[in-house]
Amino acid sequence: MKITLVLFLLSFIGLSLCFDEFGSKFTSNYNSINTGNVKDLLQDEWEAFKSMYGKQYSNETEEYFRMKIFMENKRKIARHNIRAANGFHTYHLTMNHFGDLLHHEFVKLMNGFKAHLRLHTYNASTFLTPHNVALPKSVDWREKGYVTEVKNQGQCGSCWAFSTTGALEGQNYRKSGKLVSLSEQNLVDCSKKFGNNGCEGGLMDNAFSYIRHNHGIDTESAYPYDGKDERCRFTRKDIGATDTGFVDIEAGSEQKLMEAVATVGPVSVAIDASHESFQFYSHGIYDEPECSSEELDHGVLVVGYGSDKGGDYWIVKNSWSETWGEKGYIKMTRNKQNQCGIASSASYPLV
Repeated sequence: MKITLVLFLLSFIGLSLCFDEFGSKFTSNYNSINTGNVKDLLQDEWEAFKSMYGKQYSNETEEYFRMKIFMENKRKIARHNIRAANGFHTYHLTMNHFGDLLHHEFVKLMNGFKAHLRLHTYNASTFLTPHNVALPKSVDWREKGYVTEVKNQGQCGSCWAFSTTGALEGQNYRKSGKLVSLSEQNLVDCSKKFGNNGCEGGLMDNAFSYIRHNHGIDTESAYPYDGKDERCRFTRKDIGATDTGFVDIEAGSEQKLMEAVATVGPVSVAIDASHESFQFYSHGIYDEPECSSEELDHGVLVVGYGSDKGGDYWIVKNSWSETWGEKGYIKMTRNKQNQCGIASSASYPLV
């Protein structure tokens, strides 16, 4: 194991020093590098990664496999960030708790928005543009008390549940003046009859329909999150909020989404989060030309919008803990032809 590890680390050093057109800046100094020190540094980084995120593996073979993935992901992150520093990207990447996953493993594990689960038995209201309302240049509902802390869906494809509760938490606050954290586990366990599939995926509109017909959803404190499919334990005395239906925003219209976010509050949206650039997003305005506006796989929450020198952006709350992105949030490019489909499947609950 140790001999193999040394050989792998040395090969990684070579790859890291010549990975793209900027590699010439580094390869000229290759002979002066103490490869033993670099090997030790990489080994230390691997050990620090395992310690930071509590990573444990069943045997040495699995650990070696995961270590190789980690090192390759570090190489990809470094390559991207060099290009970002040279003006080729508007955002940076960083290592996080997904660093030992192959990309297809990550997508299967974390992205649980399933468009094919949509029911056709519910009647959604249609968003109407408010009259005589001047839209502000920027909005951030976090500053107004509408948004709970960033949560963590864990190894469960329940993003749709977190997007649902986030939107309802905001509307419930707007109505009552009280910010109550609502139970994603309640939705994971209890909304299957409305088309959702627990940790295997679901839809926000299906969840809004469940809450309406159930006449409520429990609080987070009464029905805490476990991150796995369990039997339904909904208790009526622990209801934290309810809805009377939901509103669908015109598909594909970022202008309509902007109007809704500005005048209503946080809005549930689905996006294409299937790219490695999203997996390791750190900061900046996320602009991914390869993003699809139709192939949506992840439910998130738009809590505002704004602009800076990098361009227009949406403020998006994710459910991958505060260790991901900008303390759990991402700025996604705005007004770029509905990039990543952020306006393709947007909705919010009525209360």
